[in-house]
Amino acid sequence: MEDKKVLIVGGGIAGLCTGVYLRRHGFDTEILEMHTISGGLATAWKKDGFTFENCIHWLVGSKDGKWLNAAWKEVFDIGRLEFFEDPVFQVIERGGERITIYRNPDRLEAELLAKATQDVAAVREFAGLIRKIAKLHMPEGGTFLQNLGAYLKLVPCLPMLFKYGKLSMADYSKRFTNPILREFFSGGISDLSFLAIVFSLAWMAQGNAGYPIGGSLRMIGLIEDNYKKLGGRIRFKARVKRILAENGRAVGVVLENGEELRADVVVSAADGHATIFDMLEGLFADDGIRRIYETYKPFPSYVQVSFGVGADLREEPGHITLLVDKDIEIDPGTTENIVAFRVFHFDPTFAPPGKTAVVCFLATYNHEYWCALREKDATRYEAEKQRVAAAVTAVFEGRFPKARGKIEVVDVATPATVVRYTGNWRGSMEGWLYTPATGIRQLPCVLPGLRSFYMVGQWISPGGGLPAGLMTARRVSKRIAKDAGIRWELS
Repeated sequence: MEDKKVLIVGGGIAGLCTGVYLRRHGFDTEILEMHTISGGLATAWKKDGFTFENCIHWLVGSKDGKWLNAAWKEVFDIGRLEFFEDPVFQVIERGGERITIYRNPDRLEAELLAKATQDVAAVREFAGLIRKIAKLHMPEGGTFLQNLGAYLKLVPCLPMLFKYGKLSMADYSKRFTNPILREFFSGGISDLSFLAIVFSLAWMAQGNAGYPIGGSLRMIGLIEDNYKKLGGRIRFKARVKRILAENGRAVGVVLENGEELRADVVVSAADGHATIFDMLEGLFADDGIRRIYETYKPFPSYVQVSFGVGADLREEPGHITLLVDKDIEIDPGTTENIVAFRVFHFDPTFAPPGKTAVVCFLATYNHEYWCALREKDATRYEAEKQRVAAAVTAVFEGRFPKARGKIEVVDVATPATVVRYTGNWRGSMEGWLYTPATGIRQLPCVLPGLRSFYMVGQWISPGGGLPAGLMTARRVSKRIAKDAGIRWELS
């Protein structure tokens, strides 16, 4: 039987993983990527000898035998990555005050009890939750029967998950009187589910959330290499304009240059909104799907200010959050008094010896401002970028005196940059925000009335991130194989 041809729209983490899974099951696959490199939002870029990371803070599944590790091994040789395990998640400073958020829950509890003496009950509750979640064995792959033991062990935890799943980060912050801890929980993306930070710290407590040296480029490169070794193809600069549907079946795509490609199956690993309402012209969106795009909240977009610093900053924290007295104006309607820096002294591939790459993300939902400015007034667009960079530079040099006068490279990316290179709706940094309202319920991977079409990635999995790309790729690839009458060969 001739291999079924599958076109995969988007060469990010979800598209690449889908390509690997389908190639492993005999499908003829071609990935169509709008950019000149694969990775999508999981990317970094090089400038004047420095590398500026855009994605990976940590990788869930970095430890053998822990959740997602086996799944990562299905798509690439994760053993070729070297992981850095920082004992500190982040340091938060306000003036002369400092609180260290340790990955180890015992050290974290001791630190918070020492620094927030009025919040003993809340501190013990928080650390206790991390310990409980860290002991859970999450079901992964396999059949229901194979995972039955793991499911049964989850049952006693369901009341706890239900209770805390109702809380946002802002809700939980109210349990603290310490101003720094209140900012830790309520600052940033305050609508995010409280369980997001609990699970993140639980994975760190397990040693299952290490940072891969080389970051996004290294990891994406390994997955892409494996996909190609399996016989998969990738076409770059191939922006899909329209997904072809005939008689209720997806039959191919039309590229922006007018070229038509035919296939037995079409998978979109691209932006969800563009897929449903542009490429498919909204023809297969029912009321439920429209309601999701009208009511769910995506992650914000961001301005990323990156520095190439001619100084060794190894004595500083790798992730430091500064609570500043004077707000930074990011754009009209968006100000921020929390400025976080990732100081990549732990990744020797990101800077020449004795130097350091540093990045700062400033969240904003005002993507329209930046996109319109770039399109209509390039001069002012550049001026606005430099204005934000100058404000961030002042905060950075104020906190890091060793770096004063030694910033060799300044790079600014905006929401317009995100839209330009990834097409992500509203310039979102991921997909749907994991909130108490959305939970982690997976969204449909198919559209009503359209056969031979599937979706993978962060727009069908609230919470986004690299795990969403991997897990949806596995789940949907298994369904594609089943629909094609092909036996799934993995456990």
